[in-house]
Amino acid sequence: MEKYQEIERSIIKKFRREIFSKFVKAVQEYELIQENDNIMVCISGGKDSFLLAKCIQELIRHGKFPFQAHYVVMDPGYSPRNRKMIEENAQLLNIPIEIFESDIFSIVTNIENSPCYLCARMRRGFLYNRAKELGCNKIALGHHFDDVIETTLLSMFYGSEIKTMMPKLHSIHFEGLELIRPLYLVREESILSWKNYNELTFLNCACRFTEKTTYENMHESKRLEIKNLIKELKKVNKDVDYNIFKALDNINVNGVLGIKKEGVYHSFLEDYDKVKEEE
Repeated sequence: MEKYQEIERSIIKKFRREIFSKFVKAVQEYELIQENDNIMVCISGGKDSFLLAKCIQELIRHGKFPFQAHYVVMDPGYSPRNRKMIEENAQLLNIPIEIFESDIFSIVTNIENSPCYLCARMRRGFLYNRAKELGCNKIALGHHFDDVIETTLLSMFYGSEIKTMMPKLHSIHFEGLELIRPLYLVREESILSWKNYNELTFLNCACRFTEKTTYENMHESKRLEIKNLIKELKKVNKDVDYNIFKALDNINVNGVLGIKKEGVYHSFLEDYDKVKEEE
């Protein structure tokens, strides 16, 4: 048996409950993939996007309806070493990647204020354009359960709003394109277990900026701060992350001060005299 076949077998056998079943559940529950979809699967070089690609491949083989996928790598100016690692992992995993160049890193390298924000915006634009060129109607990203929880707390603690990472979104600027996150219910610890079980090595981050960042600076990052906070909270309540997730699907609008719908704020006072409810 080839190495890639062993890796595929581990997804649908050993890690079926933790990974593949949750992947399929998200696809079904949030209606992420439909018959005859043409999906551009974005591969960054990390563990999450490569696992997503393998899960998509398995769904194409064993799913109940036909759809297509393109496994796309955008090279924003990776170092030769990082580019080679991505190509070697794609070959090892038997993923037929399509690489296109954007050279975004050279554009944002001299930006002092918010280079990451500009880089993310530019990457998104290049990817949407590439999806259109390929005739795709959906773009799949490798965000997982932990990303959802961390994004929620980041929005609350630093953005002063309750907002999360959605399982799917319609593109505002590219009509007919939809962004989907099929690993939405898969925990990062399960992805790490799969990676370690198969003795795989992926890029943590191929960005030129973070390559130069010291561990001490990384330690101060807001996302890592939230990740560590959740880890501490789980020592007291092991289900705290799941409870945060379920709370986003169980919001009692009669118990909040205000909501924002399509950019318009609505205060609880608007319906105060219509609602009779005791605390």
